[in-house]
Amino acid sequence: MENTLLKANAILPRYDRSKLVPRIVHLGFGAFHRAHQAVYADILANEHGSDWGYCEVNLIGGEQQIADLKKQNNLYSVAEMSAEAWKCRVVGVVTEALHAHVDGLEAVFTALMRPEVAIVSLSITEKGYCHSPATGKLLTDHPLFLHDLENSERPQSAPGVIIEALARRKAAGLKPFSVMSCDNMPENGHVTRNVIVAWARALDDTLADWIDANVTFPSTMVDRIVPAVTPESLAQVAEQTGVADPAAVACEPFRQWVIEDNFVAGRPAWEKAGAELVNDVLPYEEMKLRMLNGSHSFLAYQGYLAGYQHISDCMQDENYRRTARRLMLDEQAPTLKVQGVDLESYADSLIERYSNPALRHRTWQIAMDGSQKLPQRWLDAVRWHIVNGSCYDLLALGVAGWMRYVSGVDDRGKAIEISDPLLPAIKTAVEQSAEGEARVKALLGLKTIFGEDLPANAAFVRRVTELYLNLREKGAQAAVAQF
Repeated sequence: MENTLLKANAILPRYDRSKLVPRIVHLGFGAFHRAHQAVYADILANEHGSDWGYCEVNLIGGEQQIADLKKQNNLYSVAEMSAEAWKCRVVGVVTEALHAHVDGLEAVFTALMRPEVAIVSLSITEKGYCHSPATGKLLTDHPLFLHDLENSERPQSAPGVIIEALARRKAAGLKPFSVMSCDNMPENGHVTRNVIVAWARALDDTLADWIDANVTFPSTMVDRIVPAVTPESLAQVAEQTGVADPAAVACEPFRQWVIEDNFVAGRPAWEKAGAELVNDVLPYEEMKLRMLNGSHSFLAYQGYLAGYQHISDCMQDENYRRTARRLMLDEQAPTLKVQGVDLESYADSLIERYSNPALRHRTWQIAMDGSQKLPQRWLDAVRWHIVNGSCYDLLALGVAGWMRYVSGVDDRGKAIEISDPLLPAIKTAVEQSAEGEARVKALLGLKTIFGEDLPANAAFVRRVTELYLNLREKGAQAAVAQF
């Protein structure tokens, strides 16, 4: 397959792949990583002579992704899709691919113990950190934490694997690596540090102190719309490249990466590939999480309830288009600290990106794992408005839309397949409450999502309840049209 991919109609690796050094071990070889961080590394290798390579690891799930990659000598293709033209690239910076269940956990630790490893990066989604989205702290009753606490040398979680690798490096006298989260959480580096140091402290105070003193956890902001891979998108990529590639991924042309420049063992020259290296990522993270991800989630719930399958379908409805823009500028933008950014232009660019007809980004995909997403995408902004006495109607409508969605039936009476790590608790809240005001109260009682403060705020509860009842009575299309 390698020779076939190297004849694809695409930008091909012009560098000597045998000279790549796997200095980055990445946990979570999913579609987003393939279309984002690995592309930056490929540009650096192709255009700037970089020898930074990746060892890709999946710990839980994704066995087929790793198998497909191995069959192709660790090559895969990326297609940037727009209405005007497609641009394809064969990425060659992966030097090794491992799966903990297939290759064995020790193979993963062997990779992590290489002296040249400088960075361990992660794209494991918010739920992979075993933390409370409401507080950013480690959940000490999380099943993976409890398992790894008793089996620290045979961990199952990403934090557990990182801690055991650092413990082994410390014992062997090897330098530590930096741990870089590439997931959508505010201050994702701080969250990762909090989780790993607290986790390590539950095992060994000395190890925790060593990690705290010697390991850095740079925060990042990542941005590129990457729909889930489907048979249809794979067929489209194959048509463009002339090669069938089961590991291929399709995405939008836009990409952005803002990185806190805080690495203990060196880093690639990402800035040469268009990344921004800064001292403080948080203002950019908040801008992206609230304006892009926040409006994405709003459209996902209101869109799915109304029968819109894709974000681009929502954009065909002028009411959804205008309401998403108003959410960004009237309710999210005032809460931000970012300086020197034209937020109106940013909002307009997001609406344009959402309208890309070549991207088939499913509302159902974006609606997944809402319990992990709501705090940073909506609820932190709600808290800002409560303190400042300003209007948050659309954010409250978003919360009400999530509540209607997790109640399990759309506006046409069709059952919704809900995917969420807190699904048992959500189902219990739904099943043990009557439809209406009691349902809102029961769901607000999920403290890992809403904390203690919001359920105690009478004005917030009242507004969400009003909007929930309006959604139930009139449906999402009519509710969005009212705004």
